Amino acid sequence: MSLILTAIIGDLVSSHLIKEFVFRLRPCQNPAIADSIHILVNYCPSSSSFTSSHACNHFALASFIFLTLRQTSNWWRLVYVWAFAISYAQIYVGVHYPFDVLCGALIGLFIGYTTYRVFRLQFGTLTLEPYNHSHA
Repeated sequence: MSLILTAIIGDLVSSHLIKEFVFRLRPCQNPAIADSIHILVNYCPSSSSFTSSHACNHFALASFIFLTLRQTSNWWRLVYVWAFAISYAQIYVGVHYPFDVLCGALIGLFIGYTTYRVFRLQFGTLTLEPYNHSHA
């Protein structure tokens, strides 16, 4: 449930709070740079480019997953590679500027950290130690 809440908060903050107040043309919509960039997708959303909701959501999820599960395996840090790949793809295909992705990622990191802290206050730190039924 906390993971879902992290995704919802990330989307609300990026897509419905920030984009409502800060409008910036996407690279694929900007006529001033249209001739100098190569757009790789036929889809160009009409919403604001700032901030990247993909970056915000994926970095929020990656942070929550890593911080929550890092005690169980070192492999969990690879979730940041996944978040970075998704975020970089937004720049590569021409729907976001690097700064929009960077800001989305930073906001996502903050959201993921915050929801992790709330989760930890509620449930403690997750470990792989077996549950001892005799203390229940």
